[in-house]
Amino acid sequence: MLSLSCITYEPSWSPLASLKRVRFGADSREPKSANRMFILGMGFVGNCFGEHLKTQGWDVSGTCTSIVKKKKLEDKGFDAYHFDANEPEWGILDVLKCHTHLLVSIPPFVGIGDPMLQHEELLKNGLMDGNLQWLCYLSSTSAYGNCGGEWVDEDYPASPISELSKLRLAAEERWLNLGSNLGIAAHIFRLGGIYGPGRSAVDTIIKREALSEGQRRRTFRLYTSRIHVEDLCQALQASFCTSSPRKVYNIVDDDPAPREEVFAYAQNLIEKKWPAQITRIPEQEESLATVKKKGFAAEKRVSNARMKKELGVRLLHPSYRTGLKSVIDQMHNPFHHNSRMSGGQRPRRKPRDRRGIGYRLLKVFPRRKWVEKDCLGIAKTVRSCYGILLFSG
Repeated sequence: MLSLSCITYEPSWSPLASLKRVRFGADSREPKSANRMFILGMGFVGNCFGEHLKTQGWDVSGTCTSIVKKKKLEDKGFDAYHFDANEPEWGILDVLKCHTHLLVSIPPFVGIGDPMLQHEELLKNGLMDGNLQWLCYLSSTSAYGNCGGEWVDEDYPASPISELSKLRLAAEERWLNLGSNLGIAAHIFRLGGIYGPGRSAVDTIIKREALSEGQRRRTFRLYTSRIHVEDLCQALQASFCTSSPRKVYNIVDDDPAPREEVFAYAQNLIEKKWPAQITRIPEQEESLATVKKKGFAAEKRVSNARMKKELGVRLLHPSYRTGLKSVIDQMHNPFHHNSRMSGGQRPRRKPRDRRGIGYRLLKVFPRRKWVEKDCLGIAKTVRSCYGILLFSG
Protein backbone atom coordinates (compact mmCIF):
# COMPACT_ATOMS: atom_id res chain seq x y z
CA MET A 1 0.00 0.00 0.00
CA LEU A 2 1.27 3.46 -0.91
CA SER A 3 1.97 5.71 2.08
CA LEU A 4 3.53 9.15 1.88
CA SER A 5 4.43 10.96 5.08
CA CYS A 6 3.62 14.56 5.81
CA ILE A 7 6.93 16.42 5.54
CA THR A 8 7.63 20.12 5.33
CA TYR A 9 10.99 21.16 3.93
CA GLU A 10 12.60 24.03 2.05
CA PRO A 11 15.29 23.50 -0.59
CA SER A 12 18.00 26.15 -0.29
CA TRP A 13 17.66 27.18 -3.91
CA SER A 14 13.84 27.21 -4.13
CA PRO A 15 11.93 30.51 -3.98
CA LEU A 16 9.03 28.72 -2.36
CA ALA A 17 8.63 29.11 1.37
CA SER A 18 7.76 25.46 1.91
CA LEU A 19 6.71 22.33 0.11
CA LYS A 20 3.94 20.33 1.68
CA ARG A 21 3.70 16.73 0.74
CA VAL A 22 0.32 15.08 0.53
CA ARG A 23 -0.45 12.16 2.79
CA PHE A 24 -2.36 9.22 1.41
CA GLY A 25 -4.13 7.51 4.27
CA ALA A 26 -7.52 6.95 5.78
CA ASP A 27 -8.54 10.54 5.08
CA SER A 28 -7.81 10.50 1.32
CA ARG A 29 -8.37 8.24 -1.62
CA GLU A 30 -5.96 5.38 -2.29
CA PRO A 31 -5.40 4.65 -6.00
CA LYS A 32 -7.64 1.74 -6.84
CA SER A 33 -6.82 1.25 -10.52
CA ALA A 34 -3.57 0.15 -12.14
CA ASN A 35 -4.16 2.97 -14.65
CA ARG A 36 -3.94 6.40 -13.05
CA MET A 37 -4.11 9.61 -15.08
CA PHE A 38 -3.06 13.02 -13.76
CA ILE A 39 -4.17 16.01 -15.84
CA LEU A 40 -2.40 19.32 -15.34
CA GLY A 41 -5.16 21.74 -16.30
CA MET A 42 -8.67 20.29 -15.99
CA GLY A 43 -10.29 22.62 -18.49
CA PHE A 44 -12.54 21.70 -21.41
CA VAL A 45 -10.22 18.99 -22.76
CA GLY A 46 -9.19 17.72 -19.33
CA ASN A 47 -12.81 17.32 -18.23
CA CYS A 48 -13.84 15.47 -21.39
CA PHE A 49 -10.82 13.16 -21.40
CA GLY A 50 -11.08 12.53 -17.67
CA GLU A 51 -14.74 11.52 -17.92
CA HIS A 52 -13.90 9.30 -20.89
CA LEU A 53 -11.21 7.48 -18.89
CA LYS A 54 -13.39 7.12 -15.79
CA THR A 55 -15.91 5.13 -17.80
CA GLN A 56 -13.09 2.66 -18.46
CA GLY A 57 -12.16 2.26 -14.80
CA TRP A 58 -9.26 4.72 -14.62
CA ASP A 59 -8.41 6.77 -11.54
CA VAL A 60 -8.29 10.40 -12.71
CA SER A 61 -6.87 13.37 -10.82
CA GLY A 62 -6.03 16.88 -11.96
CA THR A 63 -5.45 20.53 -11.22
CA CYS A 64 -7.59 23.63 -11.59
CA THR A 65 -7.14 27.34 -10.96
CA SER A 66 -9.86 28.10 -8.41
CA ILE A 67 -11.56 26.64 -5.36
CA VAL A 68 -14.93 26.85 -7.12
CA LYS A 69 -13.66 24.71 -10.03
CA LYS A 70 -12.09 22.32 -7.55
CA LYS A 71 -15.46 21.75 -5.89
CA LYS A 72 -17.14 21.12 -9.26
CA LEU A 73 -14.50 18.58 -10.24
CA GLU A 74 -14.83 16.79 -6.92
CA ASP A 75 -18.59 16.64 -7.42
CA LYS A 76 -17.90 14.80 -10.69
CA GLY A 77 -15.76 12.23 -8.88
CA PHE A 78 -12.29 13.58 -9.70
CA ASP A 79 -9.48 14.07 -7.18
CA ALA A 80 -8.84 17.78 -7.74
CA TYR A 81 -6.00 20.02 -6.60
CA HIS A 82 -5.79 23.80 -6.68
CA PHE A 83 -2.77 25.00 -8.67
CA ASP A 84 -1.77 28.65 -9.03
CA ALA A 85 0.79 29.26 -11.77
CA ASN A 86 2.08 32.35 -9.96
CA GLU A 87 2.48 30.54 -6.63
CA PRO A 88 2.71 26.82 -7.45
CA GLU A 89 2.42 24.33 -4.60
CA TRP A 90 5.11 21.77 -5.36
CA GLY A 91 3.77 19.25 -2.89
CA ILE A 92 1.73 18.15 -5.88
CA LEU A 93 4.81 16.24 -7.06
CA ASP A 94 4.13 13.56 -4.46
CA VAL A 95 0.68 13.11 -5.96
CA LEU A 96 2.13 12.93 -9.48
CA LYS A 97 4.54 10.16 -8.48
CA CYS A 98 1.60 7.87 -7.79
CA HIS A 99 0.21 8.17 -11.32
CA THR A 100 1.11 6.20 -14.42
CA HIS A 101 0.11 8.81 -17.02
CA LEU A 102 0.51 12.60 -17.16
CA LEU A 103 -1.33 14.96 -19.53
CA VAL A 104 -0.10 18.56 -19.58
CA SER A 105 -2.87 20.94 -20.65
CA ILE A 106 -1.60 24.18 -19.09
CA PRO A 107 -0.72 26.94 -21.58
CA PRO A 108 2.40 29.07 -21.12
CA PHE A 109 2.19 32.56 -19.66
CA VAL A 110 3.99 35.59 -21.06
CA GLY A 111 6.79 36.48 -18.68
CA ILE A 112 6.63 33.06 -17.01
CA GLY A 113 6.60 30.44 -19.74
CA ASP A 114 5.39 27.00 -18.75
CA PRO A 115 4.61 27.23 -15.01
CA MET A 116 5.44 23.57 -14.38
CA LEU A 117 8.87 23.96 -15.94
CA GLN A 118 9.93 26.91 -13.79
CA HIS A 119 11.70 24.39 -11.55
CA GLU A 120 12.49 21.65 -14.02
CA GLU A 121 15.13 19.96 -11.87
CA LEU A 122 12.74 19.71 -8.94
CA LEU A 123 10.13 18.25 -11.28
CA LYS A 124 12.58 15.71 -12.72
CA ASN A 125 13.92 14.64 -9.32
CA GLY A 126 10.40 14.34 -7.94
CA LEU A 127 9.24 12.05 -10.75
CA MET A 128 12.43 10.03 -11.20
CA ASP A 129 11.45 7.19 -8.87
CA GLY A 130 7.73 7.38 -9.51
CA ASN A 131 5.31 5.25 -11.51
CA LEU A 132 5.06 7.51 -14.56
CA GLN A 133 5.04 5.66 -17.91
CA TRP A 134 3.52 8.14 -20.38
CA LEU A 135 3.57 11.90 -20.84
CA CYS A 136 1.82 14.12 -23.37
CA TYR A 137 2.02 17.89 -23.80
CA LEU A 138 -0.84 19.67 -25.59
CA SER A 139 0.57 22.31 -27.91
CA SER A 140 -0.84 24.15 -30.93
CA THR A 141 -0.54 24.21 -34.72
CA SER A 142 0.37 27.89 -34.29
CA ALA A 143 3.95 26.57 -33.91
CA TYR A 144 4.20 26.47 -37.72
CA GLY A 145 3.52 30.18 -38.15
CA ASN A 146 2.69 31.59 -41.58
CA CYS A 147 3.21 28.97 -44.29
CA GLY A 148 1.59 30.81 -47.19
CA GLY A 149 -1.36 28.41 -47.35
CA GLU A 150 0.81 25.31 -47.91
CA TRP A 151 0.09 21.88 -46.50
CA VAL A 152 2.35 21.25 -43.50
CA ASP A 153 3.20 18.06 -41.64
CA GLU A 154 5.17 17.43 -38.46
CA ASP A 155 8.52 17.68 -40.31
CA TYR A 156 7.77 21.19 -41.57
CA PRO A 157 10.10 23.71 -39.86
CA ALA A 158 8.37 25.43 -36.95
CA SER A 159 8.40 29.22 -37.18
CA PRO A 160 5.96 30.67 -34.62
CA ILE A 161 4.95 34.31 -34.86
CA SER A 162 3.30 35.28 -31.57
CA GLU A 163 5.04 35.32 -28.20
CA LEU A 164 2.74 32.62 -26.82
CA SER A 165 3.43 30.37 -29.81
CA LYS A 166 7.17 30.77 -29.25
CA LEU A 167 6.74 29.85 -25.58
CA ARG A 168 4.74 26.76 -26.57
CA LEU A 169 7.48 25.64 -28.95
CA ALA A 170 10.10 26.06 -26.22
CA ALA A 171 7.89 24.08 -23.79
CA GLU A 172 7.55 21.27 -26.34
CA GLU A 173 11.28 20.65 -26.41
CA ARG A 174 11.62 20.79 -22.63
CA TRP A 175 8.79 18.32 -22.00
CA LEU A 176 10.28 15.94 -24.57
CA ASN A 177 13.64 16.22 -22.83
CA LEU A 178 12.03 15.56 -19.46
CA GLY A 179 10.40 12.42 -20.83
CA SER A 180 13.74 11.29 -22.24
CA ASN A 181 15.48 11.88 -18.88
CA LEU A 182 12.77 9.89 -17.10
CA GLY A 183 12.98 7.09 -19.64
CA ILE A 184 9.28 7.26 -20.57
CA ALA A 185 7.25 7.78 -23.74
CA ALA A 186 6.67 11.49 -24.30
CA HIS A 187 4.49 12.98 -27.03
CA ILE A 188 3.60 16.41 -28.32
CA PHE A 189 0.10 16.98 -29.71
CA ARG A 190 -0.19 20.08 -31.87
CA LEU A 191 -3.89 20.83 -31.81
CA GLY A 192 -6.17 22.74 -34.10
CA GLY A 193 -9.07 24.70 -32.62
CA ILE A 194 -10.89 22.41 -30.17
CA TYR A 195 -14.69 22.28 -30.26
CA GLY A 196 -17.45 20.10 -28.91
CA PRO A 197 -20.66 20.24 -26.83
CA GLY A 198 -20.84 23.57 -25.04
CA ARG A 199 -17.94 25.02 -27.01
CA SER A 200 -18.64 25.39 -30.72
CA ALA A 201 -19.84 27.78 -33.40
CA VAL A 202 -23.39 26.65 -32.60
CA ASP A 203 -22.99 27.65 -28.95
CA THR A 204 -21.41 31.00 -29.83
CA ILE A 205 -24.31 31.94 -32.13
CA ILE A 206 -27.02 30.83 -29.69
CA LYS A 207 -25.44 32.63 -26.75
CA ARG A 208 -24.76 35.68 -28.93
CA GLU A 209 -21.32 35.89 -27.39
CA ALA A 210 -18.86 38.56 -28.40
CA LEU A 211 -16.00 37.14 -30.43
CA SER A 212 -12.72 36.66 -28.64
CA GLU A 213 -9.51 38.20 -29.96
CA GLY A 214 -8.43 34.82 -31.32
CA GLN A 215 -11.77 34.34 -33.07
CA ARG A 216 -11.52 37.78 -34.68
CA ARG A 217 -8.03 36.96 -35.94
CA ARG A 218 -9.23 33.65 -37.38
CA THR A 219 -12.04 35.48 -39.20
CA PHE A 220 -9.50 36.72 -41.73
CA ARG A 221 -8.01 33.30 -42.51
CA LEU A 222 -8.82 31.21 -45.53
CA TYR A 223 -7.82 28.05 -43.64
CA THR A 224 -8.44 27.14 -39.99
CA SER A 225 -7.62 23.76 -38.50
CA ARG A 226 -9.92 22.24 -35.88
CA ILE A 227 -10.57 19.01 -34.01
CA HIS A 228 -13.64 17.68 -32.22
CA VAL A 229 -12.89 16.91 -28.58
CA GLU A 230 -14.08 13.29 -29.04
CA ASP A 231 -11.45 12.75 -31.73
CA LEU A 232 -8.79 14.36 -29.55
CA CYS A 233 -9.70 11.95 -26.73
CA GLN A 234 -9.39 8.90 -28.98
CA ALA A 235 -6.04 10.15 -30.30
CA LEU A 236 -4.74 10.57 -26.75
CA GLN A 237 -5.79 7.07 -25.78
CA ALA A 238 -4.32 5.61 -28.98
CA SER A 239 -0.94 7.11 -28.08
CA PHE A 240 -0.81 5.01 -24.88
CA CYS A 241 0.20 2.01 -26.94
CA THR A 242 2.39 3.60 -29.60
CA SER A 243 5.93 2.27 -29.91
CA SER A 244 7.30 5.58 -31.18
CA PRO A 245 8.41 7.76 -28.25
CA ARG A 246 9.35 11.44 -28.53
CA LYS A 247 6.96 12.07 -31.40
CA VAL A 248 5.06 15.16 -32.52
CA TYR A 249 1.56 14.66 -33.89
CA ASN A 250 -0.79 17.09 -35.62
CA ILE A 251 -4.26 16.52 -34.20
CA VAL A 252 -6.67 18.06 -36.70
CA ASP A 253 -9.57 16.93 -38.88
CA ASP A 254 -9.57 16.57 -42.67
CA ASP A 255 -11.14 19.91 -43.56
CA PRO A 256 -9.23 23.16 -42.87
CA ALA A 257 -12.26 25.26 -43.80
CA PRO A 258 -12.49 29.03 -43.24
CA ARG A 259 -14.22 30.20 -40.09
CA GLU A 260 -16.86 32.11 -42.08
CA GLU A 261 -17.97 28.88 -43.76
CA VAL A 262 -18.17 27.06 -40.42
CA PHE A 263 -20.34 29.74 -38.81
CA ALA A 264 -22.64 29.91 -41.84
CA TYR A 265 -23.21 26.17 -41.57
CA ALA A 266 -23.83 26.43 -37.82
CA GLN A 267 -26.34 29.23 -38.41
CA ASN A 268 -28.25 27.08 -40.93
CA LEU A 269 -28.35 24.14 -38.51
CA ILE A 270 -29.88 26.34 -35.82
CA GLU A 271 -32.44 27.89 -38.18
CA LYS A 272 -33.55 24.46 -39.37
CA LYS A 273 -33.94 23.02 -35.87
CA TRP A 274 -35.40 26.12 -34.17
CA PRO A 275 -36.85 28.42 -36.86
CA ALA A 276 -37.20 32.16 -36.26
CA GLN A 277 -35.43 32.05 -32.89
CA ILE A 278 -32.26 33.98 -33.69
CA THR A 279 -31.23 36.95 -35.75
CA ARG A 280 -27.93 37.22 -37.52
CA ILE A 281 -25.22 39.17 -35.75
CA PRO A 282 -23.22 41.55 -37.99
CA GLU A 283 -20.01 40.85 -36.03
CA GLN A 284 -20.35 37.17 -36.85
CA GLU A 285 -20.71 37.78 -40.60
CA GLU A 286 -17.39 38.95 -42.00
CA SER A 287 -17.53 38.71 -45.79
CA LEU A 288 -15.19 36.48 -47.77
CA ALA A 289 -14.20 39.56 -49.76
CA THR A 290 -12.85 41.12 -46.57
CA VAL A 291 -11.02 37.89 -45.74
CA LYS A 292 -9.32 37.86 -49.13
CA LYS A 293 -8.47 41.54 -48.80
CA LYS A 294 -6.64 40.84 -45.55
CA GLY A 295 -4.48 38.25 -47.25
CA PHE A 296 -2.74 35.21 -45.78
CA ALA A 297 -2.43 35.78 -42.02
CA ALA A 298 -0.60 32.79 -40.53
CA GLU A 299 -2.09 30.66 -43.31
CA LYS A 300 -1.51 26.92 -43.44
CA ARG A 301 -3.31 23.65 -44.09
CA VAL A 302 -2.29 21.10 -41.49
CA SER A 303 -1.90 17.43 -42.40
CA ASN A 304 -3.08 14.67 -40.05
CA ALA A 305 -1.50 11.78 -42.01
CA ARG A 306 0.89 10.77 -39.20
CA MET A 307 -1.93 10.67 -36.65
CA LYS A 308 -3.91 8.30 -38.86
CA LYS A 309 -0.98 6.11 -39.88
CA GLU A 310 0.92 5.74 -36.59
CA LEU A 311 -1.87 6.11 -34.04
CA GLY A 312 -4.49 4.38 -36.15
CA VAL A 313 -7.08 7.10 -35.50
CA ARG A 314 -10.27 6.94 -37.55
CA LEU A 315 -11.95 10.29 -37.12
CA LEU A 316 -15.49 10.30 -35.78
CA HIS A 317 -15.88 13.81 -37.17
CA PRO A 318 -13.65 14.24 -40.25
CA SER A 319 -15.10 17.69 -40.92
CA TYR A 320 -16.90 20.47 -39.07
CA ARG A 321 -20.17 19.38 -40.69
CA THR A 322 -20.47 16.08 -38.86
CA GLY A 323 -18.98 17.64 -35.74
CA LEU A 324 -21.47 20.51 -35.51
CA LYS A 325 -24.34 18.21 -36.43
CA SER A 326 -23.35 16.02 -33.48
CA VAL A 327 -23.22 19.06 -31.19
CA ILE A 328 -26.67 20.34 -32.11
CA ASP A 329 -28.22 16.86 -31.97
CA GLN A 330 -27.19 16.62 -28.31
CA MET A 331 -28.65 20.01 -27.38
CA HIS A 332 -31.92 20.58 -25.60
CA ASN A 333 -33.94 23.53 -26.84
CA PRO A 334 -31.96 26.56 -25.64
CA PHE A 335 -34.93 28.82 -26.41
CA HIS A 336 -37.35 26.90 -24.18
CA HIS A 337 -37.57 29.73 -21.63
CA ASN A 338 -37.46 32.36 -24.31
CA SER A 339 -40.55 31.48 -26.34
CA ARG A 340 -42.03 34.20 -28.50
CA MET A 341 -45.58 35.04 -29.61
CA SER A 342 -46.62 34.70 -33.23
CA GLY A 343 -46.00 38.41 -33.79
CA GLY A 344 -42.33 37.96 -32.89
CA GLN A 345 -42.69 39.65 -29.50
CA ARG A 346 -42.12 38.09 -26.12
CA PRO A 347 -45.27 37.79 -23.99
CA ARG A 348 -45.53 40.71 -21.58
CA ARG A 349 -45.54 40.18 -17.86
CA LYS A 350 -48.63 41.06 -15.88
CA PRO A 351 -48.21 44.63 -14.50
CA ARG A 352 -47.28 44.74 -10.86
CA ASP A 353 -50.06 45.86 -8.51
CA ARG A 354 -48.56 48.94 -6.85
CA ARG A 355 -51.65 49.84 -4.82
CA GLY A 356 -51.53 49.76 -1.05
CA ILE A 357 -51.92 46.81 1.27
CA GLY A 358 -55.23 48.24 2.51
CA TYR A 359 -56.72 48.04 -0.98
CA ARG A 360 -55.56 44.45 -1.43
CA LEU A 361 -57.01 43.38 1.93
CA LEU A 362 -60.35 44.99 1.07
CA LYS A 363 -60.46 42.85 -2.08
CA VAL A 364 -60.07 39.76 0.09
CA PHE A 365 -62.64 40.84 2.70
CA PRO A 366 -65.01 43.15 0.76
CA ARG A 367 -67.98 42.97 3.21
CA ARG A 368 -66.16 43.37 6.52
CA LYS A 369 -66.16 46.98 7.62
CA TRP A 370 -63.65 46.36 10.40
CA VAL A 371 -61.09 45.49 7.77
CA GLU A 372 -61.51 48.85 6.08
CA LYS A 373 -61.27 50.69 9.41
CA ASP A 374 -58.23 48.76 10.60
CA CYS A 375 -56.51 48.97 7.24
CA LEU A 376 -56.97 52.73 7.12
CA GLY A 377 -55.48 53.00 10.59
CA ILE A 378 -52.50 50.80 9.73
CA ALA A 379 -51.87 52.66 6.49
CA LYS A 380 -51.99 56.10 8.13
CA THR A 381 -49.71 55.02 10.96
CA VAL A 382 -47.10 53.55 8.64
CA ARG A 383 -47.39 56.52 6.28
CA SER A 384 -46.75 58.98 9.07
CA CYS A 385 -43.76 56.99 10.34
CA TYR A 386 -42.02 56.19 7.09
CA GLY A 387 -43.59 58.51 4.56
CA ILE A 388 -44.72 55.57 2.44
CA LEU A 389 -48.11 55.54 0.83
CA LEU A 390 -49.61 52.09 1.40
CA PHE A 391 -53.27 52.89 0.85
CA SER A 392 -54.84 54.64 -2.07
CA GLY A 393 -58.52 54.79 -3.00
